[in-house]
Amino acid sequence: MKTATFPSLRVDPELREAAEGVLQDGESLSSFVEQSIRESIERRLAQSAFIARGLRSGEDARRTGKYVSVDAVINRLTKMLARAKTSAKARK
Repeated sequence: MKTATFPSLRVDPELREAAEGVLQDGESLSSFVEQSIRESIERRLAQSAFIARGLRSGEDARRTGKYVSVDAVINRLTKMLARAKTSAKARK
């Protein structure tokens, strides 16, 4: 497959300097920019999927009349957080 290029990007010297300042050993500015773009694409796709799931869930709740109470959600999240904290402590 043939490769393509992104358009040139003009930035403030401070931004370029900041980007160069966080490069890891052997990492080029080009590879840093490419990785940043890839991560932004992944994050936006995940956000879109999250929103779509939420909208579908809301539609299902309205259609079926079955809702989950705020208290039930908070209790479940509290338990999940407690398990995550315990797990994180065990790994240390």
